[in-house]
Amino acid sequence: MSEQKIIGIAGNIGAGKTSLVEFLKNTYQITPFYEPNDSNPYLADFYRDMKQWAFHSQLYFLASKFKIHQQLEQIPGVVVQDRTLFEDVEIFATALHQIRKINQRDWQTYLSFYQSIQQAIKPPDLMIYLKCSIRTTRKRIKLRGRKMEQDMPLSYLKRLEKLYQNWIAGYDKSKLLVIETDRLDYVNDLIDQIELMQSVEALLPKDLNRT
Repeated sequence: MSEQKIIGIAGNIGAGKTSLVEFLKNTYQITPFYEPNDSNPYLADFYRDMKQWAFHSQLYFLASKFKIHQQLEQIPGVVVQDRTLFEDVEIFATALHQIRKINQRDWQTYLSFYQSIQQAIKPPDLMIYLKCSIRTTRKRIKLRGRKMEQDMPLSYLKRLEKLYQNWIAGYDKSKLLVIETDRLDYVNDLIDQIELMQSVEALLPKDLNRT
């Protein structure tokens, strides 16, 4: 295994990020880092009252992701992260600010923290963006049955999708691989698995060893 490398997995809610992290972990000698949703003490309150708790929840996510990023930078070899801190800011916090769930004063505080963090970390060596239609996103949210997600407004999901599209269109921090996941089944379909491995290995040719 060569020098330390970071793979970031990006995508809207229900795009298949965690499944891809599991696939990469099982296919290669990769250390996974997952989204800290279950540990966020503000999340349940946030879904009940976004305006009251949006800033607290997003600040917790940003601080947690910063800590995770510091940890993963110390792991030798290749690591994979389920949603990077860049998405927390560029997508989710931005959406909440746009719909006035985070006021301008809190937004400036949040951005100042983000700007300091950016100077202290390195971006992923490869960003994999999972592109997924809103229809598929809603279907997957319903199937996985997370209670707090079930009443998420369609307008909110559409806003997130638009922000993702704009962010990826201008993304230049690292190598980028865009994968459409509406019909791709890298969990069960062997052909899809092979195509995915070939795409990833082409971008990190000297860093991945199949298990």
